[in-house]
Amino acid sequence: MLNRTELIGRLGHDPELRYTAEGKAIANLSMATTHRSKDPAGGDTIENTQWHRVVFFGRKAEIAGEYLKKGALAYVDGRLQSRQWIDAEGEQHTVIEILGDSLTFLERRQENSLGPANETLGPDIPF
Repeated sequence: MLNRTELIGRLGHDPELRYTAEGKAIANLSMATTHRSKDPAGGDTIENTQWHRVVFFGRKAEIAGEYLKKGALAYVDGRLQSRQWIDAEGEQHTVIEILGDSLTFLERRQENSLGPANETLGPDIPF
């Protein structure tokens, strides 16, 4: 069985970096991908943008929080996970997110806002 997701997209906002009580870093990213196609009837270009929630842990989370900014272009490789919970009002919620395994910066550093272009932070990075 295979559970793998690959995205190339732009961040919708700066990463949200936080730490657990044990000191483990967690970064939440909002990433947009856009699919473009031609309208068969009129030939106009149709754009469909999807938003994805991406989560990194440990050292990768810290690096994402330090180097990625809103609008940055990045490649993410990871796996899908769904979580469910019931809030205080008894309402059930479900979220589908990508647990990031690797992160590649796809743009050059601009005013110290991004890491080196095409630098991959993959599973072999020590945590």
